[in-house]
Amino acid sequence: MNKMMSTLLAAAMAISAPALSHAEKRDPGVNHRQHHQQQRVQQGVRSGELTRAEAHRLRHQQRYIRAEERRYKSDGVLTRDERRDLHRDLNRASRDIYNQKHDNEKRIAAQQ
Repeated sequence: MNKMMSTLLAAAMAISAPALSHAEKRDPGVNHRQHHQQQRVQQGVRSGELTRAEAHRLRHQQRYIRAEERRYKSDGVLTRDERRDLHRDLNRASRDIYNQKHDNEKRIAAQQ
């Protein structure tokens, strides 16, 4: 009986281990925020609220955050401090998007 229980316990742990390591590595909140910020930049370009240079800088900032996220996840674990740092960077990027969209610089439409 004990051997059977040990075997079942070992099997359950083997099945759940990949799921646990995957759960520690993902952060849907970070991914959702990144996607939303990319959409905000695209909307700002379409509406003319962002100049080409502003959009370029904001997209570069987003690429940096994605690269940082990949570095943090490269060891298979996204720690609480790493997640906090990513959210801090995303907060800064969000403020930058807002500030650039609401400054007085506007994209001049191409002459037709």
